Amino acid sequence: MQTTGNTILITGGGSGIGRALAEAFHQRGNQVIIAGRRQAALDAVAQANPGIRTVTLDVRDAQDIQRLAARMAADFPALNAVVNNAGIMRLENWRAADIDLATAQATIETNLLAPIRLTAALLPQLRRQPRATVLNVSSGLAFLTMAHTPAYSATKAAIHAFSDALRYQLKDTGVDVIEIVPPYVQTGLMSPKQATDPHAMPLAGFIDEVMHILDTQPHVREVLVQRVLPLRFAAQQGHQGYIEQFTAYNDQFSALHAL
Repeated sequence: MQTTGNTILITGGGSGIGRALAEAFHQRGNQVIIAGRRQAALDAVAQANPGIRTVTLDVRDAQDIQRLAARMAADFPALNAVVNNAGIMRLENWRAADIDLATAQATIETNLLAPIRLTAALLPQLRRQPRATVLNVSSGLAFLTMAHTPAYSATKAAIHAFSDALRYQLKDTGVDVIEIVPPYVQTGLMSPKQATDPHAMPLAGFIDEVMHILDTQPHVREVLVQRVLPLRFAAQQGHQGYIEQFTAYNDQFSALHAL
């Protein structure tokens, strides 16, 4: 992927990793469109970054995704990149007498079905461009499960698999597929406490490293910052000590983010 001269749609662009990526791409001279449910959050990003465009989108609504795709074709015909970033991460208690599947359903719809639907809706437009890119944001938890967020971990593992399969199927087209794999980052994904948790990677440092990889490795398939490598390769490299340490951290993590 070339990191300049693109027209890029970023979901979940009103906060966290989505906003930070939007600002980084905007600073490199790209036309950036951010999408999200909260217009006020989108407006705040656009006000702070003149030139960034906004569009409201409920990623769990299949019809709204089709509406957005039609608008992209009409208003941004040069669109050649989409960042599937919008996501939710919530604790689940599978030891309860009555298991509430509402969290699992919302997580699957937001983290998995939405990127699949949006990619499918935009792919005809992307394939009309000389070069285009689908960037899917997964997680280190795709490779080493967080026990208290099973649906989140499962959806991110699925996004990794979807990215691999999509990349293979599109290998003879002009559409590249890149997976961005964040570690635990200082954002508000789980709770406000996460944004200042010293165990999490600072957001600015994460984005700087991601953009450096994209800038210097135009054919990269997985964007892996140094902080995520123990998660990404724990199983393959037999990092049993790390896995045991991570398992113990599950309880600390759930206590920190308990509602």
